[in-house]
Amino acid sequence: MAANGQQSSRTQTRRRNRNKNVLHKIKNGHITGLGMTRGTQIPVALLEERDKRARWQGIPLLLRRLHESSHTHSDLTKTHNMVKELSSLLSMEAMSFVTEDRKTPQESVSPNTYTFDLFGGVDLFVEILMRPTLSAQRDVPIMSDDLIKDCLSVLYNCCICTEGVTKSLAARDDFVMFLFTLMSNKKTFLQTATLIEDIMGVKKEVIRLEDIPNLASLVQSFNQQQLANFCRILSVTISEPDVGVDDKHTLLARNSQQKVTVSPSRAESNQVALLNIPGFIERLCKLATRKVSEASGTAALLQELEDWHSWLDNALVLDALMQMAIEEAEQSSTESSDEGSLSSSPLRHTLPQSMKIVHEIMYKVEVLYVLCVLLMGRQRNQVHRMLAEFRLIPGLNNLFEKLIWRRQPSSHALHRQNQNCDCSPEISFKIQFLRLLQSFSDHHENKYLLLNSQELNELSAISLKANIPEVEALVNTDRNLVCDGKKGLLTRLISVMKKEPVDSSFRFWQARAVESFLRGATSYADQIFLLKRGLLEHILFCIIDSGCKSRDVLQSYFDLLGELMKFNIDAFKRFNKYVNTEEKFQTFLGQINSSLVDSNMLVRCIVLSLDRFEGQTEDVKVVEVLSECRLLSYMAHVENRLSFLFRLISIINENVSCLNTSLVVLMLARWRAKLPFYLNALRQKEFVEKYPGYLLNNFHQLLRFWQHHYLNKDKDSTCLENSSCIPFTYWKETVTVLLSSDRSSLCAIASYIDDAYRDLDRDFLEV
Repeated sequence: MAANGQQSSRTQTRRRNRNKNVLHKIKNGHITGLGMTRGTQIPVALLEERDKRARWQGIPLLLRRLHESSHTHSDLTKTHNMVKELSSLLSMEAMSFVTEDRKTPQESVSPNTYTFDLFGGVDLFVEILMRPTLSAQRDVPIMSDDLIKDCLSVLYNCCICTEGVTKSLAARDDFVMFLFTLMSNKKTFLQTATLIEDIMGVKKEVIRLEDIPNLASLVQSFNQQQLANFCRILSVTISEPDVGVDDKHTLLARNSQQKVTVSPSRAESNQVALLNIPGFIERLCKLATRKVSEASGTAALLQELEDWHSWLDNALVLDALMQMAIEEAEQSSTESSDEGSLSSSPLRHTLPQSMKIVHEIMYKVEVLYVLCVLLMGRQRNQVHRMLAEFRLIPGLNNLFEKLIWRRQPSSHALHRQNQNCDCSPEISFKIQFLRLLQSFSDHHENKYLLLNSQELNELSAISLKANIPEVEALVNTDRNLVCDGKKGLLTRLISVMKKEPVDSSFRFWQARAVESFLRGATSYADQIFLLKRGLLEHILFCIIDSGCKSRDVLQSYFDLLGELMKFNIDAFKRFNKYVNTEEKFQTFLGQINSSLVDSNMLVRCIVLSLDRFEGQTEDVKVVEVLSECRLLSYMAHVENRLSFLFRLISIINENVSCLNTSLVVLMLARWRAKLPFYLNALRQKEFVEKYPGYLLNNFHQLLRFWQHHYLNKDKDSTCLENSSCIPFTYWKETVTVLLSSDRSSLCAIASYIDDAYRDLDRDFLEV
């Protein structure tokens, strides 16, 4: 008996080892491509023997039968039956993965999907889908739409449940291009788009849109809902890795970006390909500004958005609902026009009102993102002309109170430009809307389209009263393309900005959008327009009195305040009226000094403005403000300017903007023949701090970097000149003087570093 028990135990052990050996051989075949690479190579008897014990649910046997019966002239009905049988074994695992919000695939949680992939199911389904395109024979049976949809759904389930499947599909360029051809079929569009979106998210290299067969005709064949869905895919293909990088990015990162930039990049080529598609931008503008069909009582139902968003963040769930809408609509009546098809669907009347709004919002997010990226590309002027012509801004203005900002949302975490956002659709929509406004207004004459006709007249009146010429861009603005209604989009934005809760990170994006309207050549009329709407007092309240602790929000307010006050004596007068006690002024200074990286643009504005006002002493109002304004009086003290300069140079390694602010202080000193005094003061400060040579050596190397960066003739040099009103030639001359190797020059940094501490030959870019 004991011997029989031992023999039985040994038999079970051998069986388990044999089972492990089978799996090991298949796994090894996947890696090496040699030997046993798929389950169909395993004898049927062995599969049957091991199936129950290994809990394979008959999947390997089903795959073997499917492989044997699926060929060029196979019975597609039988093939489809087996596909559906396999699909039923995998679908519950996929739904469980989605609804339980799992982050990473696990074999123990999705054993059926794992087994399916291990025994070659993914490769087999790719073969089945692509077989008609690979056959040279003409009489190949046509696959039904339902068979294609089921195959795609199985592949998508594998992507979300089994690690590595998405990447392996992404590596097959032929399959990726094939998927795009399936998008021309309305019946299979949804499943195809969902799978492509997943694949694009992990693909190492951006695809070339020009490689997609018949791209223009494909896109033109999409209805409005399909085009909105397609934008989710496009967003990956047209985005650069550093979308949104601005002048406040680190020095080394900007230098690295310049070195690796290949002109044009694949993303830029894809942007051009899209712009060449007739009617593409016009249709996006229609999508972005399309109104939602709303029933009564939607205000209360909109509260449901927060409850829905955890489900709706998954595109598969939302799109499945909308696919049901399409199918029901087709059963009840002939599909109407593109834009009417969604609203005419029976399901539109059975879904909660908030669901209807969320659907429209989610697709608007994708459309606005694509438009935003195009606005930041090399074809920016072409895109601007199109957006103006197709009245994007007036359309968004009409949606502002009805959809975009119909209520104050709950608080949320701030996501910077390149971060993945897990916010609700409503919050994502607001952020993308504000990003679009920022990109649209920044350094472009079309910014005046954000106003209505009455507001444009107000700007003209401000210029007339101040006896200054109107800005050329304002004069050239086409009044037929500006906003309608009682308020323009900019005024509406300022209104909600002033009502925003203290802890809301929307403040960051709102301030960025308004600041972009002011950026570029300083316009007195633009500043007064915003001052009359109480913007300066609101900003000062947020900085001094609101208790705001967010560094990002405070930085955006410092930058906006700098643009609002620059060279504007009325703004400094209003500042002094609000900051009317020493306690308030010290609180304000404390906020500036707590992070000079964040506030350096405001410091630059104050220094530049003070220099201009000191040259206007014949103006009684200027003299009055100079004598009364705490802020100007503080900056007028040389020791305070030197303190800012020393600290700015100490932190320059972090920030391009700090380097330029330091240069502004030294350029103005040079203009007034005080540069030697400032350089000597920096030298003395080094010795006091017991780090002789450190500061000036580092500054010398950074100025060499500045030459390398700005003398490449990119747009940055124009931005510097416009924002400072200092000719770029003077910027270059000052840097050259500071970097002079002539130690007899009192304006050369080298003259203020003792031999024992000199380290001027070290390359900052290699440190």
